[in-house]
Amino acid sequence: MDEIQKRILLEVADLHEVPEGAYNIRANGASAGRNSTANIEITSKTDVSGIDIRIKPGTKHESVHIPVVLSESGLKEVVYNDFYIGDDCDVVIVAGCGIHNCGNQDSQHDGIHRFYVGKNSKVKYVEKHYGEGDGNGKRILNPGTEVYMEEDSFMEMEMVQIKGVDSTVRTSKAELKAGARLNVHERLMTHGEQYAESIYTVDLKGDGAATDIVSRAVARDKSYQKFDSRIIGDAVCSGHSECDAIIMDEARVLAVPQLDAANVDAALIHEAAIGKIAGDQLIKLMTLGLTEEEAEEQIINGFLK
Repeated sequence: MDEIQKRILLEVADLHEVPEGAYNIRANGASAGRNSTANIEITSKTDVSGIDIRIKPGTKHESVHIPVVLSESGLKEVVYNDFYIGDDCDVVIVAGCGIHNCGNQDSQHDGIHRFYVGKNSKVKYVEKHYGEGDGNGKRILNPGTEVYMEEDSFMEMEMVQIKGVDSTVRTSKAELKAGARLNVHERLMTHGEQYAESIYTVDLKGDGAATDIVSRAVARDKSYQKFDSRIIGDAVCSGHSECDAIIMDEARVLAVPQLDAANVDAALIHEAAIGKIAGDQLIKLMTLGLTEEEAEEQIINGFLK
């Protein structure tokens, strides 16, 4: 990998070097490195572009890194990655895609990730998106995530996009059996004329299933954001979604909450708040010696943590 690709890898996966454990690194449409372990096997698909990741039952405190980097202008690809996580596991999965585009053609990566989470397993999934480059070509990322959770499993999803992506449509859906829980934490910032749409659909199918979907977003300049969440309660379950956004300049933010209760004991809640940075917050920081621009950045950084 060249220095540009290594820098992007650091941004999307916090990797300074080849990680320990299982990994699959993809660069410009080809494999740039792969390693399986005794408990985690990574194999290439034979029918479409992508990989299968199989994690043995009982695997504890292990990780999988599957970052993607694009540094060629005009490259477009669709990749399918399936995760088969056995019962009684406790693992961390780090994904993400970074695009460096200095050309005039659009570069695009669409990654479709499917998770099959076994009984009593615990999964933390981190997905980061990043874009850079001074070309006129756009940086486009359209991730799709499907999650199928067995009884009493737990999954935490950290979805982050802070800089440089011109257009993204993130589509996530999940089905939870009895006692399963899914927590989603989204952090998003758009600027310029960027477009970002987040679509979450969670079906709580079993008694005791629960979900918590929280989005923190900042829209600047003339960018556009849409947060579309739907929680379906088919059992004795609980669901909560929250969209909290700061709007600046000439940006636009649209929140579309949907709660679909099909059981009298389904407890579903949605919260949404969209507004500008409070003037008293700016004044307080400016009295400490910060400029207005520095004060705004401090507030935004704190909000997106």
